[in-house]
Amino acid sequence: MSRRMVAGSEEHKNLFCQQFIDTHLTFEPEELPWPELTEVELQRLRAVPFWQEVYHTERRAGAIVHAFLPQIEDPIVREAARIQGIEEARHARLIRVLIDKYQLNATEQPIEDFPADLEKAFIDFGFGECLDAFLGFGAFKTARESEFLPEKMFEIFDVLMDEETRHIVFFINYMAWRERQRGLIAPLRALKSTIFYGRAVARLKGMVGRGQDMNDGKDFNVTQAGVFLDGFNFTKFVEDCYRENSRRMAIFDPDLMQPRLLPAMAGLALRGLRLWDLGARQLRRKPA
Repeated sequence: MSRRMVAGSEEHKNLFCQQFIDTHLTFEPEELPWPELTEVELQRLRAVPFWQEVYHTERRAGAIVHAFLPQIEDPIVREAARIQGIEEARHARLIRVLIDKYQLNATEQPIEDFPADLEKAFIDFGFGECLDAFLGFGAFKTARESEFLPEKMFEIFDVLMDEETRHIVFFINYMAWRERQRGLIAPLRALKSTIFYGRAVARLKGMVGRGQDMNDGKDFNVTQAGVFLDGFNFTKFVEDCYRENSRRMAIFDPDLMQPRLLPAMAGLALRGLRLWDLGARQLRRKPA
């Protein structure tokens, strides 16, 4: 963010909201060019155990945003959030089309009641989306490079990934605006973010566990993405998350804030992993 732009100011608020509104795309999931899959490709798609969780998460996301809207007093913030709600609901429709077209093992589950504090539910959802998107960047790149599915399928999901990126940039800027409006100092903002990210990690672990149960206990780890690529390398996966995050974030106005904690943690982890890999290679070269 440039020196002239102050997070929490009217200028900042108008920028992140108007940018989000102006980049909204109009399309219908049912009309997208869904490819025909071979039997092998269908088996791969059906082997992924978390479609029901993804579908439920997207439906819940749209419902949370819609429920929170009446509590947003600022008109332009409310309009941007309304568009986010439209896009979240459309993501659910897109997953539903995928499920129906390719006969995936997923049924519609009732959406649980939301807590009385709808803003907290919205914030919980936002940090969860930040975590999911960051990991999703790496998993998407890994799957695409391995040709797990036809390129036309990845082109469809690339649109969804772009919208998820827009969502997390909007959310991070909304939080910066919100916290500055409430006078929360930087250390407390960082602590609050860490707590919410911790809650997001716990929810993700729960999703992975439920996916394993639905898959008859077969091993599947979202963060390792082993289902996509034989000979999977964890260091490369973290690099993919980090680089894809940087690439997708590069298109946004530099005056907009971006998620920092997860990329910083990934950068630190990469330095450690590279040192570990280097040490392991040197040990292997030593004569017995």
